[in-house]
Amino acid sequence: MTTTPAGQATRARQLLDRATAGVPQDRYPVTHVADLPAREPRHAAWPDWVPATIRDALAASGADRPWTHQIDAASLAWSGRNVVVATGTASGKSLAYQLPVLSRFATDDRATALYLSPTKALAADQLRSVSDMDVDGVRPAAYDGDTPQSERGWVRDHARWVFSNPDMLHRGILPSHSRWARFFRGLEYVVVDECHGYRGVFGSHVALLLRRLRRIARHYGADPVFVLASATTAEPERFATRLLGDDCVAVTDDASPRGARTMALWEPPLLHELAGENDAPVRRSAGAEAARILAELVIEGARTLAFVRSRRGAELTALGAKRILADVAPELAEKVAAYRAGYLPEERRELESALMDGRLLGVATTNALELGVDISGLDSVVLAGYPGTLASFWQQSGRAGRSGDDALVVFVARDDPLDTYLAHHPKALLERPVEAAVLDPANPYVLAPHLACAAAESALKAGELEQFGGDAARRVLDDLVADRLLRRRPSGWYWTTRDRPHHDVDLRGSGAEQIAVVEADTSRLLGTVDGGSACGTVHPGAVYLHRGDSFVVDELDLEHGIAYVHREDPEWSTSARDVVDIEVLETVERRAFGGVTVNLGQVAVTSQVVGYLRRLPSGEVLDHVPLDLPEQVLHTRAVWYTVDEELLCGRRRGPGGAGVEPARVPGALHAAEHAAIGLLPLFATCDRWDIGGVSTAAHADTGEATVFVHDGHPGGAGFADRGFHAFVPWLTATREAVTACECPAGCPSCVQSPKCGNGNEPLDKAGAVAVLDIVLAAVGRAAGHGHDDAQAAEVPADSAG
Repeated sequence: MTTTPAGQATRARQLLDRATAGVPQDRYPVTHVADLPAREPRHAAWPDWVPATIRDALAASGADRPWTHQIDAASLAWSGRNVVVATGTASGKSLAYQLPVLSRFATDDRATALYLSPTKALAADQLRSVSDMDVDGVRPAAYDGDTPQSERGWVRDHARWVFSNPDMLHRGILPSHSRWARFFRGLEYVVVDECHGYRGVFGSHVALLLRRLRRIARHYGADPVFVLASATTAEPERFATRLLGDDCVAVTDDASPRGARTMALWEPPLLHELAGENDAPVRRSAGAEAARILAELVIEGARTLAFVRSRRGAELTALGAKRILADVAPELAEKVAAYRAGYLPEERRELESALMDGRLLGVATTNALELGVDISGLDSVVLAGYPGTLASFWQQSGRAGRSGDDALVVFVARDDPLDTYLAHHPKALLERPVEAAVLDPANPYVLAPHLACAAAESALKAGELEQFGGDAARRVLDDLVADRLLRRRPSGWYWTTRDRPHHDVDLRGSGAEQIAVVEADTSRLLGTVDGGSACGTVHPGAVYLHRGDSFVVDELDLEHGIAYVHREDPEWSTSARDVVDIEVLETVERRAFGGVTVNLGQVAVTSQVVGYLRRLPSGEVLDHVPLDLPEQVLHTRAVWYTVDEELLCGRRRGPGGAGVEPARVPGALHAAEHAAIGLLPLFATCDRWDIGGVSTAAHADTGEATVFVHDGHPGGAGFADRGFHAFVPWLTATREAVTACECPAGCPSCVQSPKCGNGNEPLDKAGAVAVLDIVLAAVGRAAGHGHDDAQAAEVPADSAG
C-alpha cells in the first residue's frame, strides 16, 4: 500500500479508517491510496444579453456568481454555435444551457426548447430545477413514458420547454410531428444532457435520431442550436460533432470548485477456506465487501452511494448492509435501500426524494444514479467493480464531495482480470486520460431502420442523404426499396404502408422489446428486464430479486413479453448456461505474422441458453437444470487471431517458447479468450458485458486454432475494431494480468469468467500464458521487420488505439 501525507482530507481518512477497522493485517485490502487536491473556483461576470429577470431567478436558485466555463458555453450557444460543455461532475453544466434558453424565452414568447437525457430520473430532476425558478412564461413540462395520457395534449399545445428522452422523441414525438407543429416552429434550442453516455449501438441510434430531429425542425422552418453536456471525455468536440452530424465547439476548462478526495483502491482478500468453480480460490465478492463498507460508513453518519454492476447486485448489497446494521445499529437499517432501473415510476420517485432529503443515508444503486438526480453533499462513494469506462468511473466517483467538502471514494475490485489489474496498476485508473466514446451511425443495422422512420415522417429527398452518411445511406435505401419497405420516386423515397416503423426500432440496442415481470398470483407488475437478456435472467426457475424480495420464475412467455413469477426465497442462486457458435461472414482486415494472423470482420454468433446451475452461497453447485429455449442469432463484428498448429504446439521452431501440448490446447485458448475479454475494456469504451468470445482448437472457417472476441450488439459497436487496432498492447496487458495473479491454476481474477456458458471448462492458465507468448512473439518479430502497427505498450495513452 502506498500512503500520502495526512491532513488534506481528514474526514475522508477517518471514514477510510472506519471501513478498514478490525481487518487483520494479513488480509488488509487497500492496495493504494491517493489524495486528490481541492480546486478553487474561477468566476465570470453575467453577459449583457442576460435579462435582469433571468439573472435574478438564477441567483435566487444559488447561481449568483457563475463560473467561467458556464458563461463561455452559454455565450457560444447564444451566438448560434452548437456547443458541448465537457467538465466534471457537479461543475454546473445545467447553467450553460439554462442561461441561453431562459434568456431567449424572455425575449421571444414563441420560442421553445427541447431537453433530452438518457434517463427519466435526470430529466425529472432538471425539470424540478427549472420549475423551482418560477420564471414567468416558461411552462416547462415532462413528456416521457410516465406522463399520463390526459396531460400529453397540454404539453404538445402549450409547453415551451419539454423535458424528454431519446426513446420518447423517437416513438412519441417525431412520428406525430404534425401535432407538434407549434413546438417545432419555435424550436430554438435542443439540450442533449450527459451525452458521453451515447456510445456504442445506443449512441449510433441517438446520432441518427438527432439527424431526424434536425430534419423535422427544418421542415417547420426552425434551425435549433444544440447544447450538449458531457462528463470529461477525450476529444469532446470531435465526438459531439459526430453525434450531432454538425459542427460543434467544445468548452473543457472546468472552473468549478472541487473538494479534496481520498481515492482508495481495495482488493477483497482471498477466502482460503472456500473454493469456487473447479476448486479455484475465490475472493470475497465486491458486492459483499461493498455492503460491509456501506454499513460502516452509514454508522459514521456518512451519506454514501454504492455503485454496483447489476440490478441483482444492487439488491444484494443493500440487503447485506441492512443485515449488518440490524445486528449492530438497528435504528439505521431503514436508512439503507436499493435503487435501480426496472422499478416502477412511483418507486423511483419515492427513493429519489428520500435520498435528497436525508431520510436515506446509504443507497446501493446501479448506474441509474450515475446520470440520475442531482445529489449533493455526499460524503463517500463506493464502486463495487470497475464501471466499464474511465468516464463512468470519474462520473460515479464525482458524486462524492459535491458540496465542496472532502470526501472518500473506494474502488472495490471484483474477482475479474480487469479489476485485479487496475487494483495493482493505479496509474491506469487514476492518471490515464479518459476514453473517446465510440459510435458508428453508418452501421447498416442501425441506419436502415432510421432511414425507414425518416421516410415515414416525411419523404426523404436526395439532398438530405449526406447528413445520413451519403453513399452508405444510398446503399441502405436501395435495400429498403428492394424489400418493398420504401418506394422510390423522382421526388424522393416514400414509406409504403400506413403502419409506422418506429415501434420496431430498439434504441437501447438490446435487440428485443422489454419483458414485463409479473407476480402470477396478484397480477402485480414488479418491473421489466431487457428482452435481449431475458433468456439468461428470467428463464423458468431463475431467482429474481425486487426491492429485497425474492421471486422464482414460473414461465417466460417471449411471444407476449411476460415473465410470470411467484414469491419464494430459496437458499440457492441461479446462473444460466448457454452454447455458442460463430461463423465468419467477411474478413475486412487481415494481418499475417509468420504463423499468426490477426483479423477483423463480420461474424454471425448463434447462442442458446440450454440450462442453469443452482448454486449455494458457499459456491457449491447443487445441480444443472436443462432448459428448452430458442436460439438467438447475432450478426456483428469481431476481432480474432489464429495460430497454426505447428507453431502452437511447438513442432516448428519459432518465437514464443516450446508451445502447448495438443491435449491442453482447448483449455489454453479458452483461458486466453476469457482473459482478453476481461482486459478489452481497458482499450475500448465498453464493458465486459458488451462483448463476448469463442475459442476453438480448429475452427471450421479458419482451419486453425482461433480465438474470437466479438461485439455484443447487432452490426457491431466499434469495440472489436478498437481491439484490432490496439492488438499488441491489449494482449500484453492480458498476459500481465494472468501472470501477476497469485492463484496457481486459474481463478475469477485472471481466466475464469462469470458469463461462461461452459461453466469455465476447460481452462488452462499456464497454457493461456504460452498462447499469449507465442502470439506476441510472432507479432513482435514481424514488428522488427517494419510493422510499426505492432508496437507493444503496457497500457495505451488513450483508448483510440
